Amino acid sequence: MPELTRRRRLLVLAICCMSLLIVSLDNTVLNVALPSMQRELHAGVSGLQWTIDAYTLVLASLLMLSGSTADRIGRRRVFQAGLAIFTAASLLCSLAPSLSWLIAFRMLQAIGGSMLNPVAMSIITNTFTDPRERARAIGVWGGVVGISMSAGPIVGGALVETVGWRSIFWINVPIGLAALVLTRLFVPESRAPKARRPDPVGQVLMIVLLASVTYGIIESPGRGWTSPLILGCGALAVLSLVGLGLYEPRREEPLIDLRFFRSAPFSGATVIAISGFAALGGFLFLNTLYLQDVRHLDALHAGLYMLPMAAMALVFAPLSGRVVGSRGPRVPLVLAGSCMLLSGVTLALGYATNMPTLLLMLGYVIFGIGFGLVNAPITNTAVSGMPRSQAGVAAAVASTSRQIGSSLGVAVIGAVMAAGVTGGYGQQFTDSSRTAWWIIAGCGAVVLLVGTITSGRWARGTAERTADRLQTEEIKMPVNA
Repeated sequence: MPELTRRRRLLVLAICCMSLLIVSLDNTVLNVALPSMQRELHAGVSGLQWTIDAYTLVLASLLMLSGSTADRIGRRRVFQAGLAIFTAASLLCSLAPSLSWLIAFRMLQAIGGSMLNPVAMSIITNTFTDPRERARAIGVWGGVVGISMSAGPIVGGALVETVGWRSIFWINVPIGLAALVLTRLFVPESRAPKARRPDPVGQVLMIVLLASVTYGIIESPGRGWTSPLILGCGALAVLSLVGLGLYEPRREEPLIDLRFFRSAPFSGATVIAISGFAALGGFLFLNTLYLQDVRHLDALHAGLYMLPMAAMALVFAPLSGRVVGSRGPRVPLVLAGSCMLLSGVTLALGYATNMPTLLLMLGYVIFGIGFGLVNAPITNTAVSGMPRSQAGVAAAVASTSRQIGSSLGVAVIGAVMAAGVTGGYGQQFTDSSRTAWWIIAGCGAVVLLVGTITSGRWARGTAERTADRLQTEEIKMPVNA
């Protein structure tokens, strides 16, 4: 791809950020709308979990396939297809006549979404070749998540209160159409020098692994952990994981290139992404129900309560990108883990039906700072040590880890709440919530510990050796016709 002017590079970044905006905004406004969906569609806690996890499951399952396909047939082409599918599916979600149809349309949305964020990140990586400039671009990218988190609860709350929950999906349509036209006009096409072949066996094993784990967690409160179905899901997950471990190294071009994980920073970024986004998924799911069903706030005021958390994420995400670009990922990761841990402990100890608003806001602010700091180091670490030809796959692994984390966060926190809340919302809800907050605090502790271990000199050495080995093996391989 020829070198672009700075103005053109910034325009490409803005277009890619538009895709991130509709995906992130969709998730945040959906959380605010959950109680309204629950009442109109007569859904239980597990039904609400599936409206979120059906999307994240499909998304996580297809991200790596989308990344490698984009590297093969063209990143702009796949990105445009993703925008078209996501926009159309959003319109269908607004027309869903039942919970089952809504879940089905959310899965279609996820197919389009899988072609957006990892492919956009690959486009950014290949557009911003200077490491410092790339880190700043990724910081802006992370700031868009903060913008969506800030605007999403307020916009979503206002729409739910005035028009109804179906209107939250309308937001994606004009933004998606605009991004589609601008991509056609201004984003240059790019491909990896070496085409990657599909890996259908690895793809099926990945889908089975994620689906069995999530289904088992969500359905276990109602069916029991010892039921044959849940035990079968566990066995299927183990077999799928073993199958991936045995099959993927044998392929010349696997869906999951296990060689990437020889790099300690890359492996650490994967674990941190799962832990950090599990904390976020659980946080959003838990607090939406608490604010509207326990404190009896309407959707708009519940959104306003979440604003301090979202505002901190908006402020600290680009700051994190700048720090990563100038000083490396350790400082943002340590601070992120510490803040998530502190927020979880604070709310676990103080959570109650009539919890003081000031203490609640303090927990939200600290969590927002932590989440704002964690995103840029994940992305930058995942792609910076890899050959540019592998950018799509490396970015997709990082994005997949985020979605796996979000899915597990909603599944685990929802399962804890479903098991503990049997007689309506109230004291039972807050008692179960304390357990949930300890889980979120544990996620923060993982971010802190793994971030510290995988960001030092030893870890950087493993990244350099891995990158050299990948580059050498890539040069030795013949290019496929």
